[in-house]
Amino acid sequence: MRSVLSAALLLALAGCGAGETGAAATPAAEPAADAAPAAPAKVARFASEAGELEVATVAEGLEHPWGLTFLPDGRYLVTERPGRLRIVAADGTLSAPVAGVPEVFAKGQGGLLDVALDPDFATTPWVYLSFSEPGEGGGGTAVARGRWENDALVDVEVIFRQSPKLDTGQHFGSRLVFDREKRLYVTSGDRGTQPNVQPLDLGQGKIFRIERDGSIPADNPFVGRDDAQPAIWSYGHRNVQGAALHPTTGALWQTEHGARGGDELNIPEPGKNYGWPVITLGVNYNGMPIGEGKTEAPGMEQPMHQWTPSIAPSGLAFYTADRFPAWQGDLFVGALAFQRVVRLELEGDKVVREEAMLTDLGERIRDVRQGPDGYLYLLTDAANGKLLRVGLAAAN
Repeated sequence: MRSVLSAALLLALAGCGAGETGAAATPAAEPAADAAPAAPAKVARFASEAGELEVATVAEGLEHPWGLTFLPDGRYLVTERPGRLRIVAADGTLSAPVAGVPEVFAKGQGGLLDVALDPDFATTPWVYLSFSEPGEGGGGTAVARGRWENDALVDVEVIFRQSPKLDTGQHFGSRLVFDREKRLYVTSGDRGTQPNVQPLDLGQGKIFRIERDGSIPADNPFVGRDDAQPAIWSYGHRNVQGAALHPTTGALWQTEHGARGGDELNIPEPGKNYGWPVITLGVNYNGMPIGEGKTEAPGMEQPMHQWTPSIAPSGLAFYTADRFPAWQGDLFVGALAFQRVVRLELEGDKVVREEAMLTDLGERIRDVRQGPDGYLYLLTDAANGKLLRVGLAAAN
């Protein structure tokens, strides 16, 4: 299987490896975890190990949606890669593009990417966006934040910039995750430039950790070094498009794209080197070895789990809600190339079982989130992309 590229994988390589301001509105109370959402019009059913799945279409007509978060009043914020941020109402209605979104470098896989709310959104209503920012040399992963007022972003400022900028359209990474100390992890990719990944003075192939205003935490692992960017948390990453915080340990977990095989699941620790492109369990798309063909080397970490052939992982979520007890503690991974959701059963930091779900859905899964109502929500990567809600039929 390792020597055969499916049509779906070839598609994935092209697409993944493709207002008036005033006083801020007071956010409504977060919906109760056991409250049933409004019933969308389209519902499909699929088999799974835990029982029949119901997949409801909440919204469609989204152009290559990339990131999803949940507003406290029950609406959704969804990014579209060409550069638009949309509000999705409970009935699936799409808003006009939200005002205040920065200009994006919409080339290849670049554009408007992830979205996250401030951990204290009720009192400090900042919305954070990751995007490919245009500038001298091309584009680079950046993070901006703006205050949410009257369904628009105001006082928008860029708080992080990957450097140097490069004129390629590949591997922007771009997931945003806040930790328990309310610090922000920003994932990136190698931008298709393997030589930039290992040097610590270059910003490609790194995971970064910053404060909410973009300043650098004093305990970041490379603070004080003249040869390293101080925002770096870990390095040696190819293209990190899935990231989530472990609900018990509070540690960051991440998935990243390999080349032809060698997709990885890691728990990135401060200052550690995850090997790309010196070591990898994948090969080049032409079947030839990457670099010297090494799979291990001193001082470089091994993945805790890997996929060969590549599933092209994008979007990552731990399930912690009470609505579907059969899923509690499981990790859900969106897959672009194999058009599925992968459910991982865990024992501590070990993957003990893997289930391929929604294999007949026929959609590239770009993002996976647990909603405040206890359902799983998915974004599909397509010109007519969808926001889907997934649950177990017997429990609904």
